[in-house]
Amino acid sequence: MELRQIQYFVAVAEDLHFGRAAERLHIGQPAVSQQVRRLERELSAELFDRSGRTVTLTAAGRALLPEGRAVLEAMDSFTAKAQRLAVRGDATFRVGISSALGQRLDDFLDALPDRGAATRFEFQTLDAHTRLEEVRAGRLDAAFVRGLESAPGLLFLKLWQDPLVVALPAAHERAGRDRLSLADLARLPLRIAPRAENPVLFDTVVLACRRAGFEPAFGPPSTGLQETVAEIGAGADGWIPMYPAAAGAVSSRRVAVLPLDGEPIAVRMSLALRADEDPGRLGLLAETSARVREKFTGKGLTR
Repeated sequence: MELRQIQYFVAVAEDLHFGRAAERLHIGQPAVSQQVRRLERELSAELFDRSGRTVTLTAAGRALLPEGRAVLEAMDSFTAKAQRLAVRGDATFRVGISSALGQRLDDFLDALPDRGAATRFEFQTLDAHTRLEEVRAGRLDAAFVRGLESAPGLLFLKLWQDPLVVALPAAHERAGRDRLSLADLARLPLRIAPRAENPVLFDTVVLACRRAGFEPAFGPPSTGLQETVAEIGAGADGWIPMYPAAAGAVSSRRVAVLPLDGEPIAVRMSLALRADEDPGRLGLLAETSARVREKFTGKGLTR
């Protein structure tokens, strides 16, 4: 029995006409009739009643049609997956990241189970919105994103919580402390990117300020972390929240970077995947994410 025989049988069964089926298959009608006859001989069953002016399915033909369609659908699925693997390689994993991941990316890679050791990673640094759109379109396999737990067409694996730290002028009266209270910053202008550019960070910080009893006074918008930190070091008044992974990039002695006392301002990091992710790969990433969460539980970085 050959796959093409099943394909010809299904085509004739759907059209109930050998000529139209042959046209759809782009082959001659005699070839279709010959292969269907051969299939009937191999099955020892008549699939079509050809005695009348029209072709009809026999009882055996009606019973076998769903099975034949299932065989063809399985073949289509097999072919599609083989083509995807040929394009990207089964061991290649394309991931969207932000520039502020730092050593957290190492933590994720260290948590990969042994069966994922041969995976080759390709990383692209993109803004959060673009990362998600690239995952939806299939141009990325996954993306690290902060502050989101659901989105259409995607699923999210929780990783860790990032407690924010703040940078402020080293000359500030509270900068010499080991930790700051958020209320200590009430009189300083907040330097942060506009909400349209980073709604997760903006909303998280503003809400935390309100819970601390003050409405933040906004200074000039932050156009970039390094630029804003440099301006603060050069004497501009203000403070800027940042993720811990970015704190190591602050080298100016004129800028102090301090953690916050009390309830931290924290933003969750997750790994976004397509909702129809391959079950095998999903299992690998779910296990990796669980290992990451377990690692950070003792450090107060997960909830």
